[in-house]
Formats: sequence, structure tokens, C-alpha cells
Amino acid sequence: MRSFLKPLQFLVGLMLSSLALAQNAPRPPIPGFERKATTPNIILIVADDLGYGDLGCYGQTRIRTPNLDRVAAEGMQFMQTYAGNTVCIPSRCALMTGLHSGHGQLRSNEEKPLLADTVTLARVAHAAGYSTCALGKWALGAPGTSGAAARQGFDEWYGYPDQLSAHNYYPAELWRNDEATPRVILGNVNGKTQSYAPDLFVKAANNFIKIHQYDPFFLYLATTIPHANNELGTNGMQVPGLGAYRREAWPPAEQAKAAMITRFDDHVGQIFTELERRNLDRDTLVIITSDNGPHSEGGVQSDFHRSSGRLRGQKRDLYEGGIRVPFIVRWPGHIKPGSTNGLPLALWDILPTVAELIGISPPPTIDGLSFAPVLFGKEPLRQHEFLYWEFHERGYQRAARMGPWKCVQLGLQKPMELYHLESDPGESRNVAADHPEIVEKFTTYFRTAAHPYPEESP
Repeated sequence: MRSFLKPLQFLVGLMLSSLALAQNAPRPPIPGFERKATTPNIILIVADDLGYGDLGCYGQTRIRTPNLDRVAAEGMQFMQTYAGNTVCIPSRCALMTGLHSGHGQLRSNEEKPLLADTVTLARVAHAAGYSTCALGKWALGAPGTSGAAARQGFDEWYGYPDQLSAHNYYPAELWRNDEATPRVILGNVNGKTQSYAPDLFVKAANNFIKIHQYDPFFLYLATTIPHANNELGTNGMQVPGLGAYRREAWPPAEQAKAAMITRFDDHVGQIFTELERRNLDRDTLVIITSDNGPHSEGGVQSDFHRSSGRLRGQKRDLYEGGIRVPFIVRWPGHIKPGSTNGLPLALWDILPTVAELIGISPPPTIDGLSFAPVLFGKEPLRQHEFLYWEFHERGYQRAARMGPWKCVQLGLQKPMELYHLESDPGESRNVAADHPEIVEKFTTYFRTAAHPYPEESP
């Protein structure tokens, strides 16, 4: 009897987890009713430490990503999109607020809460009448703080309470909304590993889609794949199984990383299957990206699978490999299939783009610019003169892009490095000495890009 009850308890736990979002569900529609949406549903999927070169559509040859490659083939693939930062928290802050890391509230990887009156992407969607949901890694404020997802415009949130706990793929508990009592995951107590958190998040995502199939929704799925569980040292790439990669003559951690990315690819496939099942495929715009470049942690090296592609650097670098990320957008019937675009964009452009698509005016003081016209094959109304990043873990480092030019300064007293990305995307030739007039433009810009300016900071 006990052997029967244990799996039954586990299944009940999974049902509770995946149905955690079922409260306050809308009434069923009148028979024959079909939602006539003039604006799309929005699904934003953000991977964690997924590199520019980790997907087949961006040149990966060893890791299998058929569903993501299909999204690119059926939508638009952006070739020069940048993360908000080279590490998690300031990058996600930029994504949610439309402000680059020189203006954002959270400018380092120290976990602090967003302020209560912050205008977030979720609040913009909410203002347009959208049901909103966040799943997975939030990292912009723990439950009970002003930055909690449930206090920043999300009707529903289910995930990790803080960034450190998000390292663990088999947590004993996940949190829902702003509850004081955590939701225990049956099967992961006492060191057991039965419930893989990213699997739970995709179940919850599909349940949210099911519940809100007749009203507009904004779904933010922030998986933790393929971030390492750093607390496990060189065994930090946690995944339930290696699949076909177990036959590869690779180090175990590299096998696991490949399996994690392919599992994420399968999650994307599950979401598209759900959209098709609900006849929502043509009513839904899906954006898939990453929060920063690939890591060399948990026993892996980013160059083993060429996770940065031909780019220089990785996570925690301000070179292209640390901040340029995959970015795919799909909306059948609206975006030309198989199209590519080389316009330099950043994650802080998502907020104004979504705002334009759903008919809401974005805050006037943000750094982001809408690229909505680009999705329909048109020129954007405005383009960035500069894109800007700063990084605080190795002293005050900063970088900016102006047209084809990229400037990197690895410390306030360090010399400016200058690269011409069109001719040198791998940033192998520092041409600062050859173009002092371009360096001077960056020097002038740096004095206005951050507030407060670092030399004025206490």
C-alpha cells in the first residue's frame, strides 16, 4: 500500500504544481464564441546563460534544437540583439523596465528589490487588459518585498523565491505569488530528485494558456536552463537524462549541458503544441532569447560547444560573446517566415515594442525603442545612436556600441578599446589608435550614459 501511495502523492504534487495557476480562471466562453483579438497574446521565453552559438539556427552543429530552429524558420531571426547586461539581475532589470544598466535600479548582480512604483513590462501589459503570468526565475525582488513579481504587475507568479535558490534544478519548494508559505514539491524532499523544476514551469505555462485562451495574455517564462548549479562544483549541469548525448565521447558535464539545451528545446515545442491545440498559434507573438552569454561553470567550458559562436568572450565579459544573445520572434500571418534582421537591438527594447503592439504608450523616460515595424518588414521609426552596458564585479567596466563601432573600457583608468564589428565581429583587432575621433565620441557619451556617473558615486 505504501509503494502505491508514494507515486500517487508525487502525481498529486505535480498536478498541484501545474494547476497552481488555475484559481480565478475566467468563465468558459459561450458556445461558438471565438476571441477576435486585434492585438496578439505575448509569450516571452528567456533562457538563462544560453549562448549566441548554442542554437542550430545560429550555427550550432552538435546540440540538437529542432523546435527552436523551426521557430526561426517560421519567424524572424535577429542577428545583433544584445542582453541588458553580461550577468543576470541587471539584464533582467533592463528587460522588465526598458532602461539600460546605466539608468536601471539594479545595476549589479546583488539581489535587491525593484521599487514599488516601477513601470514594468507586466504593468504595461496589464494596463492593456492582459492577464499576466511569470514563471521560473524572477531575481528582481523576493516574495514579500516591493520587487516581488506579484507586486510588479503579474497576476500569477510561480517559481524560485530568490536567485540563489534558482541554481537548484530539484528544489524542495517553489513559491506561488506572494504567499508566506512555500509550495512544497513532493518528490524533492530529503535529497530526492524527482521533479525537475523547468518541467514544472512548462506544465504551468501550458495550463495558463489553457485557462486564458479566450482573453489576451502575457506569459513570461524564465527557465533556468542552461545555468549551472554552482553549489555542486564540476557536477553542476543538472538534467534528468542525457538522451542521445550519452553516446558522445564528451566530458559528462558537456553531455549534460547539451541535454539541458535540447530539453529546453523540447519545452518550446510543448508550448507551440499547446498553442496549436487551442487554435492560438496565429494569435500569439512569441519572443525567445537569453539573459546573457554562455558560462564556464558547473564543469563546462563555453568554448567546448562553441557556445559564443565566432564571438569573443562569455558571461561576465563585455565583449560580444558576453552580451550578444539569440533572439527569435514568431507571429504567423504577420512576420515573414525565414526572415533575418541585422538591426542592433537590446532587451530594453522589448518593453516599448510590446507596448506598441498592444496599443499602450510606453513611459517617455525609458531607453528602449520599439522595433515593432521591423517585424512587418518596415524600417523602425527611430534607431539607437548608442547602446550601453556596465559591469561591476571586476571594478567599473563599461561598453557601448555606435553603428558598426564598439568601445570597451575595462576600468575607469584603463584605455579605450575600439572594434569595428562589421569587419571584425570577433573583436580581435583593437583599432583605437587609428580612430581617435571615434574614441572621443565614446568618451563624451560615457560621461552622460550612466547616472550617477561613476566618478561621482560615493
